[in-house]
Amino acid sequence: MRIVVESLKRLYQKGSLTKEQIRERVEKGTITKDEYKYITGEDY
Repeated sequence: MRIVVESLKRLYQKGSLTKEQIRERVEKGTITKDEYKYITGEDY
């Protein structure tokens, strides 16, 4: 996985980021829908 994805996952697990904030990264093209699922455990 890319460093940015691992960083986002850590922040999400710690509670520093919400699913909505992760979803915004998908909409901006920073991460893919598959990476969203990897981070949150849920389908985009």
